Amino acid sequence: MVTTISPDRLKQLLDSGEDFTLLDTRPEASYESWHVRGAQNYPFGTDEELDGQPEEIEELVGEDDRVVTICAKGLSSGNLATQLAEALEDRDVNAVDGGMKAWSGVYDHVGIDLGESARAVQLQRRAKGCLSYVVGCAETGAAVAVDPTEDTDEAKAAAAEGDLTISAVIDTHVHADHVSGGRRLADDLDVPYYLSERAADRDLDLAFEGLGRNETIEVGDLTVKALYTPGHTSEMLSVLVGDAAVVTADTLHVNAVGRTELEFGEGNGDEGARMLFESIHRTLLAEPDSLTVLPGHVTVTVEGEFEVGAPGEPITTTIHDARTGIDVLQLDEGAFVERLADPGEEPANYEDIIELNRGVRELAPEERTELELGPNNCSA
Repeated sequence: MVTTISPDRLKQLLDSGEDFTLLDTRPEASYESWHVRGAQNYPFGTDEELDGQPEEIEELVGEDDRVVTICAKGLSSGNLATQLAEALEDRDVNAVDGGMKAWSGVYDHVGIDLGESARAVQLQRRAKGCLSYVVGCAETGAAVAVDPTEDTDEAKAAAAEGDLTISAVIDTHVHADHVSGGRRLADDLDVPYYLSERAADRDLDLAFEGLGRNETIEVGDLTVKALYTPGHTSEMLSVLVGDAAVVTADTLHVNAVGRTELEFGEGNGDEGARMLFESIHRTLLAEPDSLTVLPGHVTVTVEGEFEVGAPGEPITTTIHDARTGIDVLQLDEGAFVERLADPGEEPANYEDIIELNRGVRELAPEERTELELGPNNCSA
């Protein structure tokens, strides 16, 4: 009998360094666009039979005592695991329950050192590279959740782990790569839900409190300020956390900047790029060099690895290191706009996700999860 394992157990196996073989049974194109670190592609159907292939499997597995299979939702991988358990009687064979769909909901909660006045937990969505935050006052424990995903229990758990109490929720912008949990989290906790006041220009059909340029929120003894940093979207905010950090969302990442054409449309990315250049150079890079930058994403490579850093480690930079280390920030405005003209593949189903986050469309939870599958593709 095949034993299924949870995606979190797969995470433990990967992090422990234990030797095992991970077989991804999805079609080659799906595997190549997005897969778990270390997985080997072995396409296999839900009704397929091994038919004398154990020798090939033996070669793939080598001397590993454990074989784990994964697919999109756990169907074809379960079929392969069942047959492997019979063919490889001396091996421990597992299938990942829920497949890549479930893997996309695996998180790491990482404490960020922000000095004596502030406290932060970075929520890393491992498969997609989405980064969200619970940031708050070290003295009182009052906190804001910034850019929570639809997995709102993760934000609640991160707050509890950091000894913080969420008193407000902020979405920095209308997200295009994942479904926001901001409005629902605020409702669950009966706290204010904030977006930029300029979000009103995007025809939202959901209730929010608008934050103006440089408007502040008192969170315990900590002052949180809304910085207007358009470019990725027209209403984009960055969130200044006292004098310790700034949550830059998709304006500025650790080694890149956000793409600029998803709201403005193909062929109109120049408008957003010029906004972004101004936002970065006139607003963010005007902050003190020592300020910690808390980005909204880290790119997950096609090999399933973080492009910078590693899961479970803080994904941060500083204003100084961003200014001096990100190559696109060394360009003048014209060259910057030209560089951003070809940002690469768009996030999957981004137009549908934007509609959900604007509140103008409703989908069942199962359907919303389907829309999000795949890498985030928010960097330019």
